[in-house]
Amino acid sequence: MGTLIEEIFSRKIGRHAYAGEILLVDVDYIMSHDNTTPLAIQTFQEIGRPIYDRSRIVLHLDHAYPAPNVQVAENHRRILDFVRQQRLPHLFIRGVCHQVMLEEGFVVPGAIIVGADSHSNMYGAVGAFGTGLGSTDIAVAWATGKCWFKVPETIRIELYGQPPPGVYAKDVMLDLIGRLGMDSAIYRAVEFGGAYIDNLPVHERLVFTNMSTEMGAKCGLVAPDDRTIAYLESETAARGPFERIRPIRPRYERVIEIEVSTLSPRIACPPDVDNVKPVKEVEGLEVHEVYIGTCTNGRYEDLEIVARILEGRRVHPLVRVIVTPASQRIYTKALRNGLIEILINAGCTVTNPGCGACVGRHGGVLAPGERALTTMNRNFVGRMGSPLAEIYLASPATAAATALTGRITDPRRIMRG
Repeated sequence: MGTLIEEIFSRKIGRHAYAGEILLVDVDYIMSHDNTTPLAIQTFQEIGRPIYDRSRIVLHLDHAYPAPNVQVAENHRRILDFVRQQRLPHLFIRGVCHQVMLEEGFVVPGAIIVGADSHSNMYGAVGAFGTGLGSTDIAVAWATGKCWFKVPETIRIELYGQPPPGVYAKDVMLDLIGRLGMDSAIYRAVEFGGAYIDNLPVHERLVFTNMSTEMGAKCGLVAPDDRTIAYLESETAARGPFERIRPIRPRYERVIEIEVSTLSPRIACPPDVDNVKPVKEVEGLEVHEVYIGTCTNGRYEDLEIVARILEGRRVHPLVRVIVTPASQRIYTKALRNGLIEILINAGCTVTNPGCGACVGRHGGVLAPGERALTTMNRNFVGRMGSPLAEIYLASPATAAATALTGRITDPRRIMRG
């Protein structure tokens, strides 16, 4: 009995797990991508042991695919050679690793998943424990099937109310990070709940657990419910029965309650994700690029928001507007339903699914002195290219409005009723 993270670990080890306890736990899946797999391969070869269980390893090419230069192409080749040599069954080239992990059914309530990517926290939106590890730890997990964990203390965040039109999950999460700070949950589990979260569809819950990373959290979690089960059954390859894990008489380190009905659209300003302001306070700043995508806001529903705003309009002629769907499945659905045509007719560049410009390796890197508004999850100096560029983070609606005007714009000014 305990918090959601204590319940997940308790079910894995067959007894009650307490916050602060150090455990050696079997992991369900071990994920890495083209940025992190090469180093894991090197470490694994130095360990000199065979792979513990091939079926638990899931590899992705997403951070720089197709290869933008020879060095990346060599890394891709090394990964593909390793897959062939080790006869690994799970290699995906279908978009952002986290989105594909969900779609392919690897993420279910109660699962323990480690990923060589800091935004593996996202899996907690369906009640799984997902966390990011370094490539060395990933290599050890390949060889042993296990990882050491210290069961984290939990911060409970209760969100209430209904946000006004033009305010989305991204705005609420940015506001939360701005209030609490980007070091507010270091090595903590962050449990999101309350009436607002209960009424959110899973695609918006994913924003909260994904960006728990930007609070320093070990993981972000939402208790699975009927919405979770419906999402898993209709939008992923996972098949039940699914565990309905709930906190049971939990003891939280602290509980934070926030009312969302008075919020306005929010924006994170450089150089840190917790430098958050109402959009209206920075309206009018000229931008050179608008980037819509990533594991935070590259889902179908995000593209739908953008398409509704841009339909029948043209983006500013001097702004590069780049749209990168998070996965092939999302791209295909958007194509079938006419969203891609709307975006192209509006003047957007629609790229292949993947991480794209988010990691500053290809797909829209920034030059010195340029300013970008993006739907990404972090805006560190140099994240998208030049360290002399500026990155602002906002919702898909704010991104679409800004794309039209060429300047940071509150989306409520131009949203259609």
